[in-house]
Amino acid sequence: MALLTGCAHVNRPSSNADPFWSGRIALQVDAESAQSFSAGFELKGSAQQGELTLFNPLGGVVARLVWQPGSATLHTNGEVRPFDSLDALVEQATGAPLPLAALFDWLHGSDTAVPGWKADLSRLDTGRLTALRNQPTPVATLRVVLDK
Repeated sequence: MALLTGCAHVNRPSSNADPFWSGRIALQVDAESAQSFSAGFELKGSAQQGELTLFNPLGGVVARLVWQPGSATLHTNGEVRPFDSLDALVEQATGAPLPLAALFDWLHGSDTAVPGWKADLSRLDTGRLTALRNQPTPVATLRVVLDK
């Protein structure tokens, strides 16, 4: 389904700025017809209110996901589409369900449990994070590489 790899970076903002990360993200789903997704990204904010921008290899914006309490929107190709939840928005943008809320915790170094997912934070200090979803099937692998 989706494979995201590359280089990404965690910018350490001042204490009163929103957290911000950038780099490459990849998702691979090992289904009968394997699917993958890969993009550059910028992620800022929190699970409650934030923004995820996805970029193509040439640096053009593919999509921008924006959420806040009671609102989740996908901005792509000059269109804005509302969604009922952040989970539905992320699945539409990437082609697979992803634990975006937990991703914030993982990037902060907290191994938040998500049913079916296991995050490997052992290389986070070098800007690499991997998470594996075993349930529900098919198996999916999420990779994040942060810019240096």
